[in-house]
Amino acid sequence: MQSLLLAGGRSSRMGMDKALFSIDGRTMICRMAISLSEAGLEPIRIAVSSPEDVEEYGATIRGVSSIEWVLDSTPYLGPIDAIAEALVDPQLDSIELLQIAAVDYPWVSAELFQSLEEGLRDADSLIMPHDGERGHPLLALVRVEPLRQMLLTGDRRPLHRQFGDVPHSILLEDPGILRNVNSPEDL
Repeated sequence: MQSLLLAGGRSSRMGMDKALFSIDGRTMICRMAISLSEAGLEPIRIAVSSPEDVEEYGATIRGVSSIEWVLDSTPYLGPIDAIAEALVDPQLDSIELLQIAAVDYPWVSAELFQSLEEGLRDADSLIMPHDGERGHPLLALVRVEPLRQMLLTGDRRPLHRQFGDVPHSILLEDPGILRNVNSPEDL
């Protein structure tokens, strides 16, 4: 199984590049990459918006052995486009499952990703964590082919709505672990 780490956002609400924001001595991108690696989700494909990001982000990631960098064809279009673009890459043709992740969930651990894998039922197209109030599609474990068919239709609705329209499961998780960091106030 592989993972796709989304790191190509503008971070406009944060006031700085949130992938490089440090929490407890590690950047948010490093924290997520380590969690994916510890869950056995390598290679980690990291989608970025510019070639400069590869060097800058790569310099902060320690303890991860297999990273593939993917450059968004059009910067800052958003997660739906980044995921759809990754799904048309021929390298994913032989992959059944893909773990999606985003840099702005710094408290997610390998255990969450392992729980998602254990909870995915055969009839499901995906499983996503839920904090009791809302789902977190940017942490979903998805079956590549159904997701590819869904996202390539051009549907622009939010991912949580699109994901809700396909057979899926929910993994209830501690809201503290699923805390999304988009602004300094979120810390």
